[in-house]
Amino acid sequence: MSGMSDTLTAFIFARGGSKGLPGKNIKPLAGKPLIGWAIEAALAVPEIGRVVVSTDDVDIVRVGRACGAEVPFLRPDSLASDTASELDAWRHALETLRDIEGALPDPFISVPATAPLRKPEDISACLDCYRAGGADIVITATQAHRNPWFNMVTAVADGTVALVNNPDGAVTRRQDAPELMDVTTVAYVADPRFLLAGGKLFSGRVKAVQVPVERAIDIDSAHDFAVAEFLMTKRLEAEA
Repeated sequence: MSGMSDTLTAFIFARGGSKGLPGKNIKPLAGKPLIGWAIEAALAVPEIGRVVVSTDDVDIVRVGRACGAEVPFLRPDSLASDTASELDAWRHALETLRDIEGALPDPFISVPATAPLRKPEDISACLDCYRAGGADIVITATQAHRNPWFNMVTAVADGTVALVNNPDGAVTRRQDAPELMDVTTVAYVADPRFLLAGGKLFSGRVKAVQVPVERAIDIDSAHDFAVAEFLMTKRLEAEA
């Protein structure tokens, strides 16, 4: 792990072509564009001095800038399709900003727009974990509610179902099953050189910061959006 500069850059990757929920990245949630919640959380982290949005969409450019982010380049259409790799978009942003400014953002920080319920301390926890060393990338996770040793089943040939994993001795309580975590999209912190070397997410040394499930919802659908808006409204009411 290399040293971190005094003022860090956070990235938000927000393409315009969402099919599950069209226009979701700028759709108003609890009175603020969805991307605005990510920008606000990132800028509330003391070490982060600016937020750069990577997008292909002119409306996201406009809203991102209005919410306090910079958009110094546009993402090519080839990196904004349904089949485009998120890691390739990360690499494009790192390389492009390095070419523009002559320096590589270090560390790389991604704050996805689709997890609006995160808090700044979740991002800070990822930075602290990265600072501690021993990881090429830090991800976030929540405790899994489904477990292949206990309550996940698969169909078998005779029309019945069976546990995905069937260990020696029956697992009759969730607490006795091996502990699992669900990967979330709250934040990522990585060594930019690891990313530019072309590695996959789990091809290097990966550490995880656990976050509460109520802060980790990832919006893919109208249902997810409605749940997130309900939870955000409740939070704002409690903080008022």
